Amino acid sequence: MLLCDIGNTTASFLNEQKFHSMSIEQFLQYEPTQKVFYINVNPNLEQRLKQNPLFINLAPYFNFDTIYKNLGVDRIAACYTIEDGVVVDAGSAITVDIVSNSIHLGGFILPGIESYKKSFSSISSRLKHELNTQINFDAFPQRTIDALSYGVFKSIYLLIKDSAYDKKLYFTGGDGQFLANFFDYAIYDKFLIFRGMKKAVCENFIL
Repeated sequence: MLLCDIGNTTASFLNEQKFHSMSIEQFLQYEPTQKVFYINVNPNLEQRLKQNPLFINLAPYFNFDTIYKNLGVDRIAACYTIEDGVVVDAGSAITVDIVSNSIHLGGFILPGIESYKKSFSSISSRLKHELNTQINFDAFPQRTIDALSYGVFKSIYLLIKDSAYDKKLYFTGGDGQFLANFFDYAIYDKFLIFRGMKKAVCENFIL
């Protein structure tokens, strides 16, 4: 079973336990030789994908209980194997979704960590810093790099914590492992979206 998660900048593949990714520019040259079950959030690629019958769009096959309008298929896939918990996908944006008894209660979106950094540098060159990933939330910052880091990481932390209550936290995405470290009872799963995709395939297709 070949799965493909197509984003705005990269396309990631999982074939059994073999994972690899490529840029969207490389993906435009990619020609599959077998069925590829995909999800796609890049509208510029949808027409190309429809033209090749080996690309199978999984979006219509998720049986997901939500009243959220136009919920992204990547967020649906990330939540699809979770019966109860808070799902955080930390990539170019940070999405947070709350699931209870397999029902999606809603969610929210934050800028990704790189977007915070870009926004600071656009305000002033003096705010162009790498963030301090070892920032201490228990002490007020005494230098600019720590002030920026505190503002970014603690605001993300508090919003997620406020949404979690007693639910388990499931992190995925490029910055997911880093953010999971701020929480005592967090699970990081690099393949969370792919697990949801695999479940949808197994529910709807005979392989």
